[in-house]
Amino acid sequence: MPHIYILKCADGSYYVGSTNHLEARLEQHSSGLGAEYTRRRLPVELVFHHECETVAEAFALEKQVQGWSRAKREALIEGRFEDLPALSRKRRRPRA
Repeated sequence: MPHIYILKCADGSYYVGSTNHLEARLEQHSSGLGAEYTRRRLPVELVFHHECETVAEAFALEKQVQGWSRAKREALIEGRFEDLPALSRKRRRPRA
């Protein structure tokens, strides 16, 4: 089944990805064969994953979470789903 996942890197940053084979992908990241981003930030730790119905859903959710702030990602990781709407970035209004 497709998954979205979040890794916490050694430097404290987060990496968001999606995959059809979660365990194999985690092994790739941990061994330095994953994304270039995580290769330079080993070791990594899985801090969140969610199983999706389709590859398209996992990919769309990955792209959505990649655009989130650190605070919003941490709320997701911690299961504070009720906090997610309040952590959405405010759109700037054009000056008149």
